[in-house]
Amino acid sequence: MKNRTIVLSALTLALGLGAASFAQTAAPAIKKGLKIAFLPKQVNNPYFATAWKGGQAAVAAIGGVGKQVGPSDAGASSQVSYINTLIAQRQNAIVLAASDQNALVPYLKRAMQAGTKVVTFDSDVAKDGRNVFVSQASSDTIARDEVKLLAKQIGMSGDIAILSATPNATNQNAWIAIMQDELKKPEYAKMKLVKIAYGNDDDQKSFTEMQGLIQAYPNLKGVISPTTVGISAAARYLSGSSSKGKVALTGLGTPNQMRQFVKDGTVTAFALWNPEDLGYLAAYAAGALSSGQITGKTGDTFTAGKLGKYTVGANGVVTLGPLTVFDKSNIDKFDF
Repeated sequence: MKNRTIVLSALTLALGLGAASFAQTAAPAIKKGLKIAFLPKQVNNPYFATAWKGGQAAVAAIGGVGKQVGPSDAGASSQVSYINTLIAQRQNAIVLAASDQNALVPYLKRAMQAGTKVVTFDSDVAKDGRNVFVSQASSDTIARDEVKLLAKQIGMSGDIAILSATPNATNQNAWIAIMQDELKKPEYAKMKLVKIAYGNDDDQKSFTEMQGLIQAYPNLKGVISPTTVGISAAARYLSGSSSKGKVALTGLGTPNQMRQFVKDGTVTAFALWNPEDLGYLAAYAAGALSSGQITGKTGDTFTAGKLGKYTVGANGVVTLGPLTVFDKSNIDKFDF
């Protein structure tokens, strides 16, 4: 009986030590009442409105207090005053879609020095200006898939153009560089990039730039517009022009923006990730950072609610996932 007592006592002690060890290594819970502010490139952009919908849902799920502020134009200088205000308000985290890779960094550093965590999403800044970047998908995947989509639509031959957002947009420039690299492959030898145009993420300017491309390049066969504002404006122009059905258009757009243009034959196929999920993941990353669950180093892990577990990759990047291609066969299955 005495021996049994000793064994049970030892077992109890071992279990107790194991529980204590687990308690010491388990990640802390996300703090309640965190103040998380979203700062998109533009508050009136449907894409960012959808991302904020996901952000709101995540902030509510973690018991935080969220808000979205930002400019109506996509200029980097327009975001500076909002960053300064959010620092003064002592937000726990700023979730930012940057309009410029470098111009915002000094202000974001000031925010981090003041104890505010900085999460970039959609469009990154230089690494020392944020804690974590939540990427839509890898830049390589996005850019090369866009080229492949257009190549398929134009039979791998013809003059093509790119209708981008702002000339200094981090994500756009990264994608364009990879697109140019992809086009060097032998299979694209008959495709020629004749112009990179910039619509500044403005509907009317993007519309005008698309019109200008058609007029300036009579042999144009296709356009890639890797921006939701650009592709919808370009599609609107094409849908009412004689180039409809003759000039292919693809890029990154939302199903609700592009549905009519897919159904009327203006656009065959385009792609995107789910921006609502992107905003949701970015908010959870902000909560995890602000609660000490992660620091932004490679290998850090956290759980993002309904999306599951994520791991921080190299350079503090968290990747949402692969692109979805939308066409007539599936576009009505999505509502965002």
